[in-house]
Amino acid sequence: MKALDRRTFLRGVGASIGLPFLDAMTPAFAAPGRAAHPPCRLMFVYAPTGVIPLYWFPETTGANFDFPRTVKPLEKFRGDVLFVSNLAHHNSLALGDGPGDHARAAATYLTGMHIKKTEGADLRDGISADQIAARKFAAQTRFPSLELTCEDSRQAGACDSYSCAYQNMSWKSETQPLPPEMNPRQVFERLFGDLDRTADPAARARQRSYRQSILDITLRDTERLENNLGATDKRKLDEYLGSIREVEIRIERAEQDAAVPPGFEKPAGIPTTFAEHAQLMFSLVRLAFQADLTRVATFMLAREGGVRTYPEIGVPEAHHSCSHHRGDPVLIEKVAKVSDYHAQQFAWFVEKLKSTREGDGTLLDHSAVTYGAALGDPNIHDHIHLPTLIAGRANGRIKSGRHVRYPEGTPMSNLHLSLLDLAGVPTETLGDATGKLDYIADLI
Repeated sequence: MKALDRRTFLRGVGASIGLPFLDAMTPAFAAPGRAAHPPCRLMFVYAPTGVIPLYWFPETTGANFDFPRTVKPLEKFRGDVLFVSNLAHHNSLALGDGPGDHARAAATYLTGMHIKKTEGADLRDGISADQIAARKFAAQTRFPSLELTCEDSRQAGACDSYSCAYQNMSWKSETQPLPPEMNPRQVFERLFGDLDRTADPAARARQRSYRQSILDITLRDTERLENNLGATDKRKLDEYLGSIREVEIRIERAEQDAAVPPGFEKPAGIPTTFAEHAQLMFSLVRLAFQADLTRVATFMLAREGGVRTYPEIGVPEAHHSCSHHRGDPVLIEKVAKVSDYHAQQFAWFVEKLKSTREGDGTLLDHSAVTYGAALGDPNIHDHIHLPTLIAGRANGRIKSGRHVRYPEGTPMSNLHLSLLDLAGVPTETLGDATGKLDYIADLI
């Protein structure tokens, strides 16, 4: 009658697969109705270079708020999202440092600190909210955190009159940024595989061509486990392993796709369209959360102030150049299209989390996924009205289905401090936080 250990892995030569939350992991003699509760996951998804405010911010507050154009794809998840408005990052302002709003926006988003103006190695920021949580959960998961992106950036040299290292949103310490990974193959192998990382790219490609699917490698362990599972758990395991195989296939297809957009150098394993790339990265996060490989993730959809183009939606110009629209309706529409496109991929992820059953709810119920940015209107580099919403209920601690408008200028760090508390990581200070937010966990 012993329960299955939550840390059980399916193993094979060069592969290891964590398991989703199964009924068999509930203590065998637990009282009826007192199943083991899944952990809370934290994720921060960053949509770069601001939004068109008219198309993002709801006009009404409370439970009957409206969904403007950009966030319209999330309307079907009304009961699962919490909109918060009037949050600000005062430390993203110049404060005497001159130009560099995009660099300050990215580096300040999760730290709440005013970064040191430098183009060299003498960086100075602060530990980010995700890394505070990562420290707390590190002993309980295989990976403290995941840092992902869909647009790579240099880590040395000058970017937006600051060191390019400030383009990172995750900071392990005030001097150590954590660069995000943009190659889904690298993320997949980190989570499930064990290829020789010391080999050169050609040797690694040969290794991949010889090895079987992760699922084939662990087949014997999988069969042994399934013999001891009930029907419901077998179905859960089959669905989970099927999702892993689906991601494997999508990565393999991306590696075989030779089509590359103009001006974009595609490393192996990276899809050519943004939607394919973002959805693949989101899928990897879902698998990592489902198997409790990590409880913390950050995802920069693209680089802040970056040069990525989106020809597939009719925006062949760099996103950043369009963002300084100066009131031009043509450029405003292009900025809106990019923001819409980003939000559509996030809505796709929310739907995947909501469709993933876990314990007494869904993976979305057991997560708090923040979507937003450290710029509001990009045309004026607005750091005072920041687009922000939270999907998920953090194990019932977040009262979703509302729009809460705070006093103008409320520090964004107050929200991040509150989310850490709700995730079981109580923290006294973070950046310029003045306290925790009211109304996140309580009805107005």
